Amino acid sequence: MGKQIVVVTGASGFIAKQCIAELVKAGYQVRGTLRSADKAGAVRAAVERAGADPSDLTFFVADLTSDAGWQAAFTGADYVLHVASPFPLQQPRSREEIVGPARDGTLKVLGAAKRAGIKRVVLTSSIAAIIYPSLGEQSRVYSEIDWTDPARSDLTPYIVSKTVAEKAAWSYVQSTAGAPQLAVINPGFVQGPALDDDLSTSHEVIRMMAKGKYPAVPKAGYPMVDVRDVAALHVKAMVHPAAAGQRFLAINGYLTLREIAEMVSRTLPDLARRVPTRVVPDMIVRLVSYIDGGAKSVLPHLGIKRRCDNRKVRELFEYTFHSPSEAVVSAVQSLRALGVI
Repeated sequence: MGKQIVVVTGASGFIAKQCIAELVKAGYQVRGTLRSADKAGAVRAAVERAGADPSDLTFFVADLTSDAGWQAAFTGADYVLHVASPFPLQQPRSREEIVGPARDGTLKVLGAAKRAGIKRVVLTSSIAAIIYPSLGEQSRVYSEIDWTDPARSDLTPYIVSKTVAEKAAWSYVQSTAGAPQLAVINPGFVQGPALDDDLSTSHEVIRMMAKGKYPAVPKAGYPMVDVRDVAALHVKAMVHPAAAGQRFLAINGYLTLREIAEMVSRTLPDLARRVPTRVVPDMIVRLVSYIDGGAKSVLPHLGIKRRCDNRKVRELFEYTFHSPSEAVVSAVQSLRALGVI
């Protein structure tokens, strides 16, 4: 019997490249989808840098805004990891610029998976779909039963897009005969080692801190996770019998932006004088948010500490996470090794 085949969408992304490496190491054949074949060589090199042999990796050109390519990529495959999703550093002016493609792309992937007879789809969602409810105390511990209210006016288009896309996925599999099984991974603020200089939005935050681009940091923090854990949990959710129909918070710990900056400073003492140590008053962040979309993304976290319960992952998968400090320090070290800071 040959190796099982897994399709990973958005293969050039930060999480996707780690997922591909994890799958190849576990003995799967992997098909990666790309919007352009030009990135295939870079993805192969990144997977090899992660310690995996890219010889079991092939590519298909498919874009979430088009129907072309998806059926060819999925035919004959066993599983799909739908990782592709827009995550902009600067928020678009219109919510629909990002919400529509995220929702419609997810439904396009699920439809193609159904037609190809895929066993299970693992969707990469986010804690963004969980930790912004409309009512009640916001500073609390969240779990997989919680949902963000996409109607909230203070949420960024990215947060809305992750919530709407995940809700659409659950609605599809629950209402469509013959739909594949669905499992969802909801990662927090993803750090961990970069495999190349095509940096993720989360790595750009680290890079800009190290480059002195921020004079100070907002008084805000985020639930953290290492990308290596996110990848491992995608593979576990893909095959574990009890994972079908479940959401999984990929979270371990919480760090403030100031704590992250301090880790950057300690890891790269030669750049310590550039790294922001001061905290911006909340009022200034709110004022800046009117002209800076990046600042707007911080607003829901000012004065609020949202923590997450990872018990479900730890118990069902018997899984042990990397620590938040490991995630940040390994990210900083990888960016230095790549020469981007």
